[in-house]
Order: sequence, then structure tokens, then C-alpha cells
Amino acid sequence: MTIDHVNKYLFNGTYPAAFAAGRLALPIFALVMAYNLARPDSLARGVYRRTAGRLVAFGVLATPAFIALGGLVAGIYPLNIVFTLLVATVVIHLLDCDQPAAAVTVFGIGGALVEFWWPAIGLCVMVWLYARRPSWTCLALGIVCCASLQVVNGNAWALAAIPVLLVAMRWKLTMRRHRWVFHVYYPVHLMGIWLIRIPMAKAGYLFF
Repeated sequence: MTIDHVNKYLFNGTYPAAFAAGRLALPIFALVMAYNLARPDSLARGVYRRTAGRLVAFGVLATPAFIALGGLVAGIYPLNIVFTLLVATVVIHLLDCDQPAAAVTVFGIGGALVEFWWPAIGLCVMVWLYARRPSWTCLALGIVCCASLQVVNGNAWALAAIPVLLVAMRWKLTMRRHRWVFHVYYPVHLMGIWLIRIPMAKAGYLFF
């Protein structure tokens, strides 16, 4: 993700390999978040609400730098990836509460407002469903969602994350969770790139 953003915001996307590597970020984020949300006691322990609260807070914190770095439609659209994960969390929460109609509504409206659109939300949901109850249907639909990211990315590199996702789903790895790392790192690294770009712009670099 960082390599991709440095390439995009400091070097105007001139390094194709960095852009390709960055396409793996969203599928991996989807796996990690959805897999954690799939724990059996998530609803009872209020995991969805706490996760959504953190995502709202850090999504808002990341927004000034995200907008300042540019490349958005009308300067504000779409909302950053933290809000993508927020929409996915709300959809999953509603599904776990047996409210499919509300989940579909949030999916439809929310997916139109965030980075990577509906394929990203769908991928998160399919990973969650697969983690709860593995099935070929969820696996196939998850792959379809991942492949559909090509519409957003302009290439199929997101599919390169599938082998990583499949291995990770089957690999029982015990490690300490650092739930705040991504949340803090995302706005901080965008702010850092924005600050680096200020003297570059004064030195005559052009950013598109």
C-alpha cells in the first residue's frame, strides 16, 4: 500500500510494478478484517460496533490528507479505503443480525460512495461467509468479486492475492493481534506523503 501511494502521489504513477503490487492491498485487508469479524462471538461481544467506531474515526482523520493529495472526482469522491472497510463491516453486522434487506441497502448505497466500490464490499462479505461456513459457492463468489476489481484497477493484479488468501484461510497461525496498527498507520502515512510533497512542489515537481 505504501509503495503504491508513494508511486501514485510522489511519482505520478510512473512505476507500473509499484501500482501492480498495490492492487494486492485491498484483498488482503478484506481477508484480515473479515476473518476477524467471523469469530463466533463477534455479535455478542459488540465487535462490529467497536470496529465500525474505529473505522469512522480513522477514516475521518485520513480524509484531509486523502483529499489534499488529489486525484479525486470533484476533489472529494470517492471516500477512502477505511470507509470501504466501514461499509463492509456494517453490511456484515446486518447480515449477522439477520437483516438482509438492510444489508443490501447499505451495500448498494455505501458501495457507490467508497474506493473500490461494490466488488470490495462483496469480497469482504464473501470472506466472512467463507470463514463462518466454508463452501464452494462463497469461494467462487469471492473470486468473482476479486476479479471484478479489474473494473476499478484497470488490470487483474488483485487476483494475485488469491493464493495468499487461500493459504491464509487454511493456515492456523497464532500471533498477537495489533488491531490499531492499520488504523493509525493509514492516516499517518498519507499525512507523511502530503508533507513530503510540499517541498517537492516548491522545488518545481508537478503532480497530476
